[in-house]
Amino acid sequence: MEASTLIRKVHMECPLCDKMHEIEERKRTAEITLKGDKVTYEERFYCCANVAEDENEFETGAMMNENLLNARNAYRLKHALLTSGEIIEIRESYGLSQVDLARLLGWGEATISRYESKAIQDEAYDTMLRLIKDNPLQALDFLKKNASKFSESKKKEIKARIVEKLDTYGKEYLTRQAFEAEYADYEDPSDSNGFVTLDIDKIEAAVSYIAERVSNLFKVKLMKMLWYVDSLSYKMFGSAMTGLVYRHNDMGALPVGHYKLMNLDNIEVREEESINYESMLHIYPKKGMDYHKLSDRDKKVLDMVIRKFKNFKAQEIVDYMHAENAYLKTKPGEIIPFSLAKEIRDF
Repeated sequence: MEASTLIRKVHMECPLCDKMHEIEERKRTAEITLKGDKVTYEERFYCCANVAEDENEFETGAMMNENLLNARNAYRLKHALLTSGEIIEIRESYGLSQVDLARLLGWGEATISRYESKAIQDEAYDTMLRLIKDNPLQALDFLKKNASKFSESKKKEIKARIVEKLDTYGKEYLTRQAFEAEYADYEDPSDSNGFVTLDIDKIEAAVSYIAERVSNLFKVKLMKMLWYVDSLSYKMFGSAMTGLVYRHNDMGALPVGHYKLMNLDNIEVREEESINYESMLHIYPKKGMDYHKLSDRDKKVLDMVIRKFKNFKAQEIVDYMHAENAYLKTKPGEIIPFSLAKEIRDF
């Protein structure tokens, strides 16, 4: 267990010394075994200075529940399962109660409530949740299959919400499907994808994050910056960030399916003419982009790449990438393995 860090001081009645006084709220990295697997997670607790050091820690009921939820989510992340927060997001995107979503999927009425607060879902249940997360048509199929679980008025209400989501989600769903099809051969973690499977939400967030901080961001420069983002992440932490796979191209590294990538609904692209009257794709930040998909570690890597290349022109970053061993040791059209990313020059 790591040393703790002070969060704040709180004036409260202490259950250990029975006095009203200032108590420290602290956090630390803790370890727990869940389902036979050790996981680390962030734990919060209070510390009373009036009690012996080996007996001066305590948790409130709410704090204990939060710590257990953090531990379960750490297990979920380790095993590529949806976190409790992501399950809540799926349910709220359809405007459903916990009971309604459970019935929609043909589960027991308390199942969603447990997954959002206490229990860890198994892979089969996780897969069903992901089906409706990525495809409202699948939710509509589930509604037809489990229609008997709802009254006619409730069924119409839920159907209307699903159709509404379909109307707003349709374009994005189709473009995502087209892009994901490009990665059918890269579904498993490997040296080709930096041992991370494709994460479109994170790609969209990363692109918008870069665009917010880099003016005049055009496609050629963005593609190289994404390669450096993934390569630097791999070099520093042993895994890439986005799950993109890159090929050796005359202009440097290019992601597989880069044309379809630029069509993703949450990547803001405008076709503009250069001073030479050539058509260029200009990338802008996405208004209202949710950056929660980017961890602090992700942002650290992104910021390092942005600082390095922010003022590079497209040809300058292409030339810079051409001098990397990852480019020199691969041939045109070949996948650039992330094992070579360890050899990128220092930032």
